[in-house]
Amino acid sequence: MAAKIPVTVITGFLGSGKTTLIRQQLQNNQGRRIAVLVNEFGEIGIDGDLLRSCQVCDEEGEPSATNIVELTNGCLCCTVQEEFLPTMQELLKRRDRIDCILIETSGLALPKPLIQAFRWQEIRTGATVDAVITVVDCEAVAVGTLAADLGALNEQRQADPNLDHETPLEELFEDQLACADLVLLTKSDRVDLPTQTQVRKRVQQELRPGVKMISCKNGQISADLLLGFNAAVEDDLDARPSHHDTEENHEHDDTITSVPVIFATPVEPQALLQTLKQLIADQEIYRIKGFVNVANKPMRMVLQGVGDRIETFYDRPWQPDEIRETRLIVIGQALDHTQILSAIQPLLIAS
Repeated sequence: MAAKIPVTVITGFLGSGKTTLIRQQLQNNQGRRIAVLVNEFGEIGIDGDLLRSCQVCDEEGEPSATNIVELTNGCLCCTVQEEFLPTMQELLKRRDRIDCILIETSGLALPKPLIQAFRWQEIRTGATVDAVITVVDCEAVAVGTLAADLGALNEQRQADPNLDHETPLEELFEDQLACADLVLLTKSDRVDLPTQTQVRKRVQQELRPGVKMISCKNGQISADLLLGFNAAVEDDLDARPSHHDTEENHEHDDTITSVPVIFATPVEPQALLQTLKQLIADQEIYRIKGFVNVANKPMRMVLQGVGDRIETFYDRPWQPDEIRETRLIVIGQALDHTQILSAIQPLLIAS
């Protein structure tokens, strides 16, 4: 029987750079046959499409899109039995054609419920969790948009045990760090060295002894550092404490919703960016991502936003058999769907 397939779980908060990291691994696979599971949050598959655009080829020279699987039925740790298990069983049928599996969890997923599934007999005979990689946005932590100051928060809790100021997002951040075998600090080049040092100290407080933190720019990190931990994480969960260890199930804030924005009419990008920034200021928007049909441009524009930061780049030409349309997904809390769609509608340019 073939050896167990090593599985790397890549977790992290919204917009931390998980998809960019996986894309780099696919483009620089060094001959590895990599399968990717993308836990997309929303109604349209943005991350999976972005990964498929890498044009990685299989042994016969054909694009290996079949090795990129999108799990779109909600947070992966909440749908382990319903969706993850049958997907893994299908992948394991092809274990002789897969060298490793990368799993990109959604920004809302707790790592341990997913890893516990690798103890199930249907999976454990064919796969093992090689490592948990947690991706942390250094700039977001520095400016307080994510778990603003965990040290100060803990001090408040200790001073008054009747107070509980932790939000689900803060607990999630801590759980992702507590489960990590390696932490990748992205966007550290956007803060000065003293601030980066403070972020490192804050993150380090949540890590197990021996877990390293590495700065990573644009997802560029050697596979020799990312893969091959041989940690068998599913057998080591007791050493990775979680806020949810005593709970049989966990619930996410069901007011976190996604709004799909899809239209074929070309748009002027600067006007779109200004509108999106205003929406971010008006609503509790955590993440915006997708593709934009820019007027008079043959290239597809990728748009990725987290907090009040929005980045864009052109990734490839529109294909002849492809519908040129803008496809965005807006993720946030208690979103006003009507306001979002009404704000973007006036931007559409008559074709």
